[in-house]
Amino acid sequence: PSFDEDIRDLHLLYDYDAEGADGKPEKWRYEMWFFSENRIVYSIHGGPMAGRLNYQTVAFQCIRPGELWQCNWLEETGTIVSLVYDIKNAKITTMIGFSKGHWEHPEDAHGDKRNPEDYA
Repeated sequence: PSFDEDIRDLHLLYDYDAEGADGKPEKWRYEMWFFSENRIVYSIHGGPMAGRLNYQTVAFQCIRPGELWQCNWLEETGTIVSLVYDIKNAKITTMIGFSKGHWEHPEDAHGDKRNPEDYA
């Protein structure tokens, strides 16, 4: 499998159909960049975690060369993510598990971990 040919420097932007705290439909936008074989950068633009920007160590797995890749990671905060990217169908499927603390205090999850003030 070729990471370089299939997904290196791939920039993905996708929206989740979700429901806001008021019960109304809304979009939760996520963005990521697969820039190396063991790191990504992602940003969350919608939903309770909007404003979160992160670079993360990840594990990529090629399921079918040229067709299907999986990207998984565990963050320092306990957040777990598993993402499958279907190249041929241009489809992303994810499972994200935020900690209870993130859901109870989502504003504390915002920011960029490269900024010490955002970790305070």
